[in-house]
Amino acid sequence: MKELTVDHYPMAGHEWDALVRIWEDTEPPPGCMVEVVDGIVTVAPPRDVRQNVIAAELSRALYAVIPEDRGAYQKLAVAVPARYGLYVPNLVVAPQSALRGAGHFIPAAVAELAVEITAKTSARHDRADKRAGYASAGVPLYLLIDLWAPTEPVITLFGEPTDDAYQVLQTVKFGDELTFPVPFGLALDTGNFPVD
Repeated sequence: MKELTVDHYPMAGHEWDALVRIWEDTEPPPGCMVEVVDGIVTVAPPRDVRQNVIAAELSRALYAVIPEDRGAYQKLAVAVPARYGLYVPNLVVAPQSALRGAGHFIPAAVAELAVEITAKTSARHDRADKRAGYASAGVPLYLLIDLWAPTEPVITLFGEPTDDAYQVLQTVKFGDELTFPVPFGLALDTGNFPVD
C-alpha cells in the first residue's frame, strides 16, 4: 500500500484550524494513520511488525527510567502549529498531566522525547520535515530509528534544538548501545531491535 498525500492549502488566516478539522474528520482505512506534515494531509499504511517490536522494546526500557508522572505513549498525536503539523510519532514521552483534557492531540512543546521509526513511505518526512518540526517546537530529544537508511539501519539521537534544527548527539548501528542524556540517563541496548 502506498502513502496517499493530498495537498490542501485552506484560505489564508484559517490554515491551522482548517487542517485540524480535516485531520479530525479524515477516516483512514483500518490500521492506517493520518498525519499533517508541513500542511500536507497524509494517510500512511499500517506500521509494520518491526516498528511495533522496536516501539515496545524502547517503551519497556524508558519505563524503567522515567518518573511515574510521565508516560511513553504510542500513536499519541502531537501538534506543531507553527509548521502546520500534526504528527503521530511511534513513541512520545510526555507528562501525564498534558493528556488530561487534551482531546485528539497534545502540543509537541510538552513532549520530552519524540521517536520516529521509519517506514519506506515515511523515511523522508521522518529524516527532515518532522525533525525540523520537533526542533521548532522545542522537543528536547528526537530519536530517529532509520530502518531504511541508505547503507544499513541506524539510530540517531538528536538534541539541543535551536529554531528548526538539532545537534546530533549520537548515531549507532543496530546492536550497539545508545546513551540518553539526563533526564533519562538510559543506556539502551539495541541488540533486540529487529533489522529485518
